[in-house]
Amino acid sequence: QVQVVESGGGLVQAGGSLRLSCAASGSIFRINDMGWYRQPPGKQRELVASITSGGTPNYADSVKGRFTISRDNAKSTVHLQMNSLKPEDTAVYFCTAKARTTGVAFYNDYWGQGTQVTVSS
Repeated sequence: QVQVVESGGGLVQAGGSLRLSCAASGSIFRINDMGWYRQPPGKQRELVASITSGGTPNYADSVKGRFTISRDNAKSTVHLQMNSLKPEDTAVYFCTAKARTTGVAFYNDYWGQGTQVTVSS
């Protein structure tokens, strides 16, 4: 199995910065895409940013120019640097990894438990 654990959430004032980190561990053979989703209060989960194993990022329009996603393939980690935070960025942020486990021929999506980010105005 694969475990995905996020860290780095918290409370910050508008205009501030936070850095989220995520580590995948377990019987991992290979990880394809990794990414971050968020779920604001009372709303559906939405993609924030994703990154391929080759390092190509993809961002939601709402965070372009403010958030930066990066990964370390050797450590199976992904990070989300969030700058110029706005109150509307308040949400639970989830990390996801599309991974193959040892002895399995297909990829599954694995999710972390989420970390709360609160931006005060």
